[in-house]
This record gives sequence, C-alpha cells and structure tokens, in this order.
Amino acid sequence: MMKRLSYFLLLLVGFALHADDFHPPMQTSEGFAVPQPGRVFSFPRDHGSHPEFKVEWWYVTGHLLAEDGRRFGYQATFFRQAAKGDGAENPLFQHRQMYLTHMAFLDANTGHFLHQERVNRGGWDADSSVTGLDVFNGNWSLKMNGADMTLRGSATGEAAFDLQLKPSKPLVMFGVNGVSRKAAQPTAASHYLTFPRLATEGTVRIGNESLKVHGESWMDHEISSSQLSPEQIGWDWAAIQLKDGRELMVYRMRLKNGGVDPFSTLAWVDAAGVVKHDTFSWKELGFWLSKVTQARYPVQVEITANDPATQKRMSLRLEPLAEAQEQTGALGGTAYWEGACRVLDDQGKDVGSAFLELTGYSGDLSAKFR
Repeated sequence: MMKRLSYFLLLLVGFALHADDFHPPMQTSEGFAVPQPGRVFSFPRDHGSHPEFKVEWWYVTGHLLAEDGRRFGYQATFFRQAAKGDGAENPLFQHRQMYLTHMAFLDANTGHFLHQERVNRGGWDADSSVTGLDVFNGNWSLKMNGADMTLRGSATGEAAFDLQLKPSKPLVMFGVNGVSRKAAQPTAASHYLTFPRLATEGTVRIGNESLKVHGESWMDHEISSSQLSPEQIGWDWAAIQLKDGRELMVYRMRLKNGGVDPFSTLAWVDAAGVVKHDTFSWKELGFWLSKVTQARYPVQVEITANDPATQKRMSLRLEPLAEAQEQTGALGGTAYWEGACRVLDDQGKDVGSAFLELTGYSGDLSAKFR
C-alpha cells in the first residue's frame, strides 16, 4: 500500500532540463510510433484514431443536472490498444486492434454507482475512424459532427445516456512542444489533446424513468505507445472546472519507492483557453477502503498551486460526491477509482466540479502501460 505523500513537487524541472535536448526515438522496440515534438496536427483527422501508436483513448467525464435538481456524474472511456502480429497470413492483422470501453454512472442523490466494461476486437463490434472522431464498441459510441459530439452509453442496463457535447472553449494541448512527458524515458510520453469544457445536454434513463439533463463535460484524447516507466506504479489525475471559467489538469506519477516522478505536472487553462504549466502540491486528506479489492484510495485530496490571476497560493479541496466510485476491472483489467467530486476553496466555498482518477492502488500498472 502506498504511503501518504504530501510535499511540494518541482514538476517542471524535468521539462526544463530535457525540453531542448529531447530527441525521442521514432519507434518503440515493438515498432510503434513515439510522440514527436513539433508535430503538426490536422483536424478533424487528428480527433480520430492513430493505429501507428500502441495506446489511445478518448475519455469523457461530466456532471449533469436534471430539471428537478437531481445531480449525476458519468464517465465514458474508449480505449484502443494495438498488438503486433506477424502479418504472415494477412497484412491486415499486422497490428491487431482491441477496444476496451468503460462506462460509469453515479446518482449523486442516492450514492448509487453503476459501471460496466466491454471488450471487442476491432473490425466487428468495435472500431475507430482514422479520418475523424467516430469510435464505437457495440451500441456505445462517440462521434463528432462538425464541432459538436454525440455520446451514447449505458451501465449494467440500469442507466443509459444520450448526450450532445458542444465545445464552449477551444481545444488545448498539454505538455511542451506538443509532447506530454510522463517520465525521463523518451518513450513515456503522449500527445495530450483536451476539450476542457463542453456544454452538455440530452437525456438519461434510470430504470424506466427518462430525464432531461444539462451540465458540463471534459474530454481527453491521448495518443501514446507507452505511459509509464518501470519505476512507476500508477498515477493520480484530476480535471477541475472552476465556476470562474478556468480549468486545471493535474497528474501525479507515483514511484514504487513512495516518491513522485518530477515529470508530474499541473496545467492551468485560463478563460481564453491559454495553457500555463506550474508547480503544485498534493495532500491526501481522506481515504476509502474498497470491500471488493481491499484497495485503499485517497479519495479526498487538497491541491495547492500558484493562482495566475492573483499570483498567490491557492488551495482546492476535492471531495467525492460518493466514496464508492471504484471500477473493479471485471474483464481482467486493473481496478481503479474514478469519481465525480465537488471542489471547495480554503474557506469551504463550493467553487467548481471535478473528476478524480486514482490508479495503481490495487496492483502495479507499470507492466501494462509501457
């Protein structure tokens, strides 16, 4: 079990030391592409799939309100992972594409949390377009129509959602020169594209009840062939949407020795969509013990960083809308905690909403993500 970690991190040291002389290999040892600095992106094509990379995901989380005031949280994640084949019989199978999709739905009023996983081989019940954002796994789908997106998903048959997502801020890119570093190893990196605020409306179905909803969502699209180094055990990540129109993205890469990798980072997105990276501290305030996996998750955290607007230190506390928001890896994956949270300032005022992700607490992830 990871020890408590609560000290200041100098996160951009790694970026500063390595940005100028960073020359990643063009391919991994398996022959997959590695993110390169200065890549010129072309949209809508680059919203779609990149099968030359080993790992890719389209990750949507959001907070929804019904007309009667009921609050919900949801997650829809489409993973694509390639495996090298020998291509001897058919060159179409040189890269075998697998699709693992996670869906989750929280009724914040009752604390009832539903989640479901689905895995399929590409080309039959799952696929992703290479010309634009159009990915599906069975009847779950995420598709871009012009600038807007349509998301359809469900969880265990008890809940379903049909949502329209409209960007209210421009697409942003995290990292340096188009590359988001996760460790000192040049291959441990990604192209990290994000819509930090999506106006959301549509319907959710709970049992036989159908509700109109509205709210805000966040969408990450990461393109990579390796996310972790051998020294890392997992990561903590948060996406925060403040009521003043700004966002924060932060990830903390945890090491097996109990430390934190200096390539962890925090990024502010201002009201105009300009990204600024900075240092931060991460303090664990409260824990939840899973009865299913026995993993102990730090589900209440305090993140402290410099506020670019005031040039003063600012502390934000993330509190889960329900503690039991663990996805248990039913299809052979590793369990992790992914939860909708409220965001409080140091005076206890509600200043926003967030999603918090906690991985590597029920098993070492380093072998799966490198």
